[in-house]
Amino acid sequence: MKDHLTIDDLDLEGKTVIYRVDINCPLQESTLELANDNRIREILPTLKEMLARKAKVVILAHQSRPGEWDYTPLERHAKRTSELLGQEVRYVDDLYGDEAKRAISAMRPGTVIMLKNVRDEPGELDKSPMEVHARSNMVKELSSVADVYVSDAFGAAHRSQCSLVGFQALLPSAAGRLMQKELEALHAVFDSPSHPCVFVLGGSKFSDAIKVVDRVLTKGIADKVLLVGLAGNAFLKASGSDLGKRSEEILMKEFTEENLHSANVLLEMYSERIFLPTDVALDDNGKRKDVQVSELPSDMPIMDIGKETAARFSQIAAGACTVFMSGPAGVIERDEFSLGTRIIMEAIVSGKAFSVIGGGHTVSAAQKYGCCCRFSYVSTGGGALETYILGKPLPVVEALKVACKRERGK
Repeated sequence: MKDHLTIDDLDLEGKTVIYRVDINCPLQESTLELANDNRIREILPTLKEMLARKAKVVILAHQSRPGEWDYTPLERHAKRTSELLGQEVRYVDDLYGDEAKRAISAMRPGTVIMLKNVRDEPGELDKSPMEVHARSNMVKELSSVADVYVSDAFGAAHRSQCSLVGFQALLPSAAGRLMQKELEALHAVFDSPSHPCVFVLGGSKFSDAIKVVDRVLTKGIADKVLLVGLAGNAFLKASGSDLGKRSEEILMKEFTEENLHSANVLLEMYSERIFLPTDVALDDNGKRKDVQVSELPSDMPIMDIGKETAARFSQIAAGACTVFMSGPAGVIERDEFSLGTRIIMEAIVSGKAFSVIGGGHTVSAAQKYGCCCRFSYVSTGGGALETYILGKPLPVVEALKVACKRERGK
C-alpha cells in the first residue's frame, strides 16, 4: 500500500481543488517574458485529467522570491498555461481575500484559475512545520472554500513552506501525476534498482558528492560509481593527484581535512566500485588537448574527461540495467569540451537500462544533444532531487504521508 494518496484516490467531480505547482520559470531579463515553459508543460497531464473529471482547479504557484529581478506576478504564467492547455486559465490578482474567494465561488466544474504569486504572502517562505503553517491565514481561508489539495510541486518538495505543507493538515491531500512520476522514478533508482546499477556523478559540491557516493555504495544501491566533472577532479585530488593550480583553485573551498579523509576512506573501501578519470581534456588556448592523469599537473585547466575515459565509462553505462546521471562530465557550454558528456549520454540511451537524469545542467546537456526524450525519466527537481539523493526526507512528501494516514484512519 502506498504511503501517500494520488489523484486516483480522490473523488474530484464538482470539487474545488487547491493545486500547488512549481512553474517557477526562467525569464528573459529584458522583457520578463517566459524564456522556457517546460515546467508548465510538465503539469498539463494532471491539470487536464482533473478538469476532465469536472474538478474546479485553483492553481497556487510562485515565481522567484522577493528582492530578485525575476520576482514577478503570474499573469504571463496564466496566459501561457491557457495557450498550452487549450482553455482559459483566468488570472486572479489576489490570494485569499474577497476577490479570490468570489472568483473561486463563481467557478464551474471543469474550469481553472490561477491566484497571485504565493510569495507575496508574508510568512510563505518561513521554514515552519506543517502544524504551524496550517494555522496561517492563507491556509485557513483557502481551505474553507476548497475540498482537496493536490501537489505537483516536486521541484520545491524539499522546502517546508506554507503553501507547500500547510494544506495537508486540513484537507484530503494527494500527489499529482508529476509528483507521482518523480517519486516512482526515484524509487526505482534509489530503493529498488535493477542490477547492475551505475551512477554517473558530476556536480560541483565535493562534500555532497562524498555523501552520495557513501550512501549508494554502502547501501548497495549502486554497483559502480563513475565520477566525472568537478566531482571527478576532486576525488582525483583526494587520491593524491596534482592537477595543477588553475584546476585546483575551484576545488579549494570544498577541501577540508575531514572531506579529504572521507574521500580517501571511500576510495580505499570501494576501490573496485569507484571509477575515476584516467585521462582528461585540457584547454590549450581554446583547443582541446587530451592527456593522461599521470601527465599532470598542468598550467592549463581541466575542462572535460578524456576520450579514453569517456569510452571506458560509456561501456560500463551501456551494460547497466539501471543508470542515474547527475552532473555533466565537462564544460558543456563549449562544444570541444562536451564530448565526454555527449558520449556517455548516448551510451546510456542506446542501452536497455532504466535511465534517469536530473539537475539543470545535466538536463540542458541532454536537450542540447537531442537525447532528452530517450531517457526513461527526466527529473524536474533541483534542490528536491539533491535532498532525495542524500537520503533526507522531503517535507512536502512527508506532509502527504501524514494526510494519507489521517484519511485512511477515518
